[in-house]
Amino acid sequence: MEPLQHGSVIPLYHQLKERLKEAIETGRWTLGDKIPSENQLMDQFGVSRNTSKKAIEELVQEGILYRVQGKGTFVAKPKLQQSLMGFYSFSKVLKEKGLNPKDVILKIEEVSPTEKIREALELSEDEMVIEMKRLRCANNEPYILESSFIPKSVVQDPKQLNQVGEISLYDLFSQQFNIVVTRAKEAFEPVLIRAEESEYLETEAGQPALLLERTAFDVSGMPVEFCISIVRGDRCRFYTELT
Repeated sequence: MEPLQHGSVIPLYHQLKERLKEAIETGRWTLGDKIPSENQLMDQFGVSRNTSKKAIEELVQEGILYRVQGKGTFVAKPKLQQSLMGFYSFSKVLKEKGLNPKDVILKIEEVSPTEKIREALELSEDEMVIEMKRLRCANNEPYILESSFIPKSVVQDPKQLNQVGEISLYDLFSQQFNIVVTRAKEAFEPVLIRAEESEYLETEAGQPALLLERTAFDVSGMPVEFCISIVRGDRCRFYTELT
């Protein structure tokens, strides 16, 4: 790796951070590789402990590296990156990234909606919904714990939802229910994974995650699905572009 420019206006920790990122991006270090220790980086680049520590900590926070107590710091799995610039399909995104999508359906049942769900789906007081809870996986690793709430009036036979996974939910809407989803609105909020969610997501409780709420609409503007997702922060990253 190239030496740091000690006389530059760019902070040394940031320069070091970029050198480490470059080593990963160019394949010098790959998934699971152990990177040099803070002391080794201090000697190699002629920086202080605080500088090497801060560079590593920021990369850990970004999910590029991870620490194992007593063993060192290692290269993490790359995050799945998804643009928020337009309508997207999780399964399609995975396939484009060379990953194998898999949905594990946990339950499908008729439930009484909460007030929040009722408002999102514009339901009357006596209308029920079908809840489909599933795990969205990539290469058999759970990334998202998701609950979709669909008006009962939309789903003629809830058992048809068991096909989700073989085809996408919105393709099923189109093929089986004659409903074409044309747009959706989403809201995001940082959260910590709860104990009951950690069991499904195969990660520790208290880890950072993203709470995603989506309302999907058909061609007439009628809401046909309200979805609540817990997205693993160490596996997914959403971004947008400003012009």
